[in-house]
Amino acid sequence: MTLLHTTPAVPGTSLAALPADWHGAAPTPIGVDQAFNGFVAATVVHTLDRLGIWDRFTQNPCLDVPAFVRAVGPAARERVVREVLRAAAACGWLRLEDGGDAAVLTDAGRETLRMRGYFTWAVGGYSDVFSRAFQLASGEASFGTDVLRDEAMVALGSGQNDRNFMAGTLDQVLAGVDFGTLADLGSGMSARVSRVVADRPGTRGLGLDISGPATELARRTIAEAGLEDRVRAIQADVLDVCHREAHREAIAEVDTVMSFFLLHDLLADPVTRPHLFTRLREAFPAARTFVLADTMLRPDAENSATLPVFSLGYELAHALMGVPLHTKETYEELFAAAGLHPVRTVPFGTPHSWLYVLEAR
Repeated sequence: MTLLHTTPAVPGTSLAALPADWHGAAPTPIGVDQAFNGFVAATVVHTLDRLGIWDRFTQNPCLDVPAFVRAVGPAARERVVREVLRAAAACGWLRLEDGGDAAVLTDAGRETLRMRGYFTWAVGGYSDVFSRAFQLASGEASFGTDVLRDEAMVALGSGQNDRNFMAGTLDQVLAGVDFGTLADLGSGMSARVSRVVADRPGTRGLGLDISGPATELARRTIAEAGLEDRVRAIQADVLDVCHREAHREAIAEVDTVMSFFLLHDLLADPVTRPHLFTRLREAFPAARTFVLADTMLRPDAENSATLPVFSLGYELAHALMGVPLHTKETYEELFAAAGLHPVRTVPFGTPHSWLYVLEAR
């Protein structure tokens, strides 16, 4: 699962993530020190992740710094590693002992470790997009050609957050859904659909993704799980797959469709937006249950003294890419117009993210 998917900018899309007349309650202003130190601290979180230090802390709350540097290899620069750890200690995530040769994880550090996926997503995936926002705003550059994101880091950050915030909720929700054949739209490497099907004897699954490399990886994932007889990876546009003869028989068996954090991309085109969920039902004519999740625009009436993690970055990133976002109310109006009735709605991990179980009428 990825938090964001590759979508070209939609011509004529406003660069505003929030409506121009947005009147939501203003949060407490962020101080200059918070803004600057937060920028630096975010790079420290990501550096610890890419070095593998956070993973070490999941195994042992005390890191032997010299031993770690030796394990990384002869090219590792111990001085730089120590400075990164010193910066993490200044943020309160670590406590340095034994003259700096031992780094001990603090309670604040444990929470940061749990939340590291946000930083993988932002610093690893979107640093070029954010740092060149002025060029995107001025028209000097365009997203998708001059300015790119790191798709691998976006996917990795999404996977980290999925494990920490979403997998448990999804398992609880799916426990109440009876299905025979499950299709996962925007399935990436098909890890999710493979896990769900593996836990349900007698069921089958399809992983659909428009990316060729992702589909190849999905086929390896399925094979490694020993599920080749029950799970199939298909490279296809999720809305047009039913029109492809090679996949028609497999699609005809799907009684349940799930999709996570893909909907805002499918809703990007204002021309097709009103009919998206009707088209989705037509693409899977036998499906009667839809398990759909997305991150939505913060409501105008939100009354919060502080900004939640992720929301501001998510909204700005999509504005810079030219992808509009929509409120929870808009999603529910579109569901209703397509004859999809919500039977369960639960918060889903990240702020303003919702998981719906919908039944087709």
